[in-house]
Order: sequence, then C-alpha cells, then structure tokens
Amino acid sequence: MGSTTPAIRDGATTGQGTRRRGAVVAALMLSMALAALDATIVSTAVPQIVGDLGGFSVFSWLFSGYLLAVTVTLPVYGKLSDTFGRKPVLVAGAAVFLLGSLLCAGAWNMAALIAFRVVQGLGGGALQGTVQTLAADLYPLAERPKIQARLSTVWAASAVAGPGLGGALAAYADWRWIFLVNLPIGAAALWLIVRHLHEPERENAARARVDWAGALAVFACGGVLLTALVQGGVAWAWLSAPSLALFGTGLALVGVVVWVERRAAEPIIPGWVWRRRTIAAVNLAFGALGLLMVAPSVFLPTYAQSVLGLGPAAAGLVLCVWTLTWSGSAAVSQHVYRRIGFRDTALLGIGAGALILLAFPFLPYPGSWWQPMLLMLALGGVLGLFQLPLIIGVQSTVGWSERGTTTASVLFCRQTGQTVGASLFGAVANAVLAARLGGAGDLESVTRAWDGGTAPEATRRAIAAAVHAVYFGAACAAALAFLVLLVVAPRKFPVRQE
Repeated sequence: MGSTTPAIRDGATTGQGTRRRGAVVAALMLSMALAALDATIVSTAVPQIVGDLGGFSVFSWLFSGYLLAVTVTLPVYGKLSDTFGRKPVLVAGAAVFLLGSLLCAGAWNMAALIAFRVVQGLGGGALQGTVQTLAADLYPLAERPKIQARLSTVWAASAVAGPGLGGALAAYADWRWIFLVNLPIGAAALWLIVRHLHEPERENAARARVDWAGALAVFACGGVLLTALVQGGVAWAWLSAPSLALFGTGLALVGVVVWVERRAAEPIIPGWVWRRRTIAAVNLAFGALGLLMVAPSVFLPTYAQSVLGLGPAAAGLVLCVWTLTWSGSAAVSQHVYRRIGFRDTALLGIGAGALILLAFPFLPYPGSWWQPMLLMLALGGVLGLFQLPLIIGVQSTVGWSERGTTTASVLFCRQTGQTVGASLFGAVANAVLAARLGGAGDLESVTRAWDGGTAPEATRRAIAAAVHAVYFGAACAAALAFLVLLVVAPRKFPVRQE
C-alpha cells in the first residue's frame, strides 16, 4: 500500500507549490462553507417556502431527504476517492451539488423541492468526506491541525451565519436565492480545484473494479433504515405496519450488504474498517458523538424559548456559542495530544463533556439565559478536544489508498448517530412530556399549541423535564464514547511514518 499523496505537496517548498496548495485550501474552505451553510440556511425560510409551495405536512423531508442522501453516500464516495483519486470525486460531487441547488431554486411544488434536495445531498456526501480526506493529504501530521482548524472555523462561522442569512434572503429577496447563492461559491471552488489540484496518475485506476452492487446495497440498506428512524414516531407509530415493514426490510438488506461485500474484490465497506482496533473505536466513538449532539442542537432551542422565554434570535445565540469554543479548542488541541496522545486527549474531552451534559438537568428552574449558555460554551470547548484529535489520529494510521474510506466511515458513523439520536431522544422527550401532561401529545405539538406566547406553568415544567431527560441520555452517550475509547482504542495510535 503506497503512501501516494497529491503532487501538490511535492512542490510545497517552492513559491509555486505554496500558492497552489493555498488555492486548494481556499477551495476546500469554500466547499466546507457550502456543506455547512446548507445544513442551516433553509431552516429559517420554511414559512416562506411552505407559503409559496404548500406541502406543510411533508416539509420536514427538506432536511431528512438531504440528510439521508449525504449519509448513505459517504461510504461510496470514500471508496471511490481511494480508487480514482480525490479530485474527480470532489469535482463530480460539487457539480451534482450545484445542479441540485439550481433545480431547488426552480422547484414548482414541495415534492419537486424535496426530490431536488435529495440530489443536493448526493453531491453533499462527496463534499463532506472528500474535503476532510484532502485536508489530511495536503499536510503532514505535524501541520495537519492548521488546516483542520481553518475548516472548523469555516464550519462554525457558517453554522452561525446560516439561519440569519436564510431569514434575510427569504424576507427581503426570495427563498429561491437560498439555493442560488450556492452557485458562485461552488463555481469558485470548482475552478480552484480543477486548476490547482494535481494528483499523480494511479496505475491501477484504469483497471479498478468498482463494487457497484455493494454501493447499491449500501445505499438501499442505509436509505431504508434511516427512513424508518426519521419517520418512526412522527409519520407513523413505532409499532405500526409501515415501521415494522421498513425495519424488517432494512435488516434483510443488512444481510444482503454483508453477503455482497464479503464476495467483492474491492468492497465499498471493507472488513478492515471494523477489524482494526483504532478505526473501529473511533467509528463507535463518533457514533456516540452524533447521539449526544442531538441534545443541544435539536432540543436546546425549544428549551430556551419555552422554559426561559427567549425569542428565536436569542435562543439561537444560546445554541451557537458552542461552535465558537469548539473551533477554538480544536485549534489548540494539538498542544495537548502531542503531550499525552490522541486517545488520552479524546478521553479528557469526552469525559469532561459527560459531566457538563450531566450538569444540565441540575440547572435551576426556570433559570436564566446565561446558565445554559455557559454550559454550551464549556461543552463546545471540550468536544473540540475530543473530535479533532480522533480525526487526525485515525487518518494518520492509514496510507493514502485507505484514507478516503477511513474518513468516510468515521463521518458515516457520526451522521448515523445523529439520525438515531433524533429518533431515540425524541421518543424519550415525548414519553416524559406525556407522563407529565397526561398524554397531551408530543413535544413539537405542545410547543406549537401556544404559538409563541407564554406557556402555562405546567407545560413549561413538563418541557423542562423532557429536555433534562434528553440531556441525561446525551451524558450516557458521552460516557459510552469514553468507555469505548478506554477499552477498545489502543493507548498509542499506530501512526504511519510519512
């Protein structure tokens, strides 16, 4: 297994090589901005979109459809980038994403918009996985935190700016500009990649056998299971016929995936992803990270508005502060893991994260806005110590030909964890709410019922109890990640010499 890397690194010591690498890094940052903005920019424009196109009963699929497409394509793009190189995968993914954006801007009804959001997601999977892989390709281990810190900063800034930008475009222009704004950003990223990223020719690329049967099986299996998780308890009851049929079909497709992949010459999900202790431990830890991220990102805004009485903008501010400390601590994490190692740095971060999440249920009722904000500042800071060292560490244990698959498997587990967490914690919150209010409905319907006014005291206390239960569950997910790293991950990651 050769450690072939982009040719751009070979000339990195020359002025031309440095300029080329800088141009590619700029393209990666633009691509990351596209992916990050698209995750948040649509949310504030939903009222305008529904008012124009209708389809209120299915608008949640604007987010679910995109998420499903991104998640199930990550392993496929990871393997393809290892086989044919990063550049063709990133260029093709960006082109599909921009095509989806253009189609979304021209959607004539909600069904068309949802379908085109899925097209966007098919390209978004390539953006997320390949950008992270190329970041590791471009820099040696000693310099890798530099590019990862930049990407983290871009993600944080985009996550904060997305809702405001989406609301402004919907209010003062037209919601279709939310998708059209992607075109110049994506075009600039594409131009920089095509012009400045030069990878060496791979001798086996022309003869490579693509596991299309495995790709189709992974796509079908992931799509069915994630749809069951996203819609279960929402569109239908968990024990209803549609739910049981989807889960049954998904489990059958898991068997198909295993059967196909074990016989493939170049499987989309190779067995070594789970046989190697380091990669398996990081995959499981990132699945737990996806689980715990649901508590603040999904339930904290409801808590801030319903219990603390904040407006939407103030509630968003309480949430977004964690992205600032997350990127900041990620940038300085290198000084920690160079002293104590990747695993122990991650253990320090996720251990502290479990304690912070566990502190949330002990906040006074009704409390003040600065209390959850302080916890979110601290949570972002410690999760930066957890995520970035694991990403850099696991990428450093494999060569070029396995790095795309490894990175994609980690991101796939995080995305899957978020999907599972949304369903699991949603069920927990609704059960607590029903117990407190005597079966008065789910969290979403209860918070909508009073239409932004002052909620009755019993309702506020019930919502607080439901969110506290979710945060307790998130603390358990953090503890699970801690245990996995402690037991499964080696104390010292087997870093490859570059």
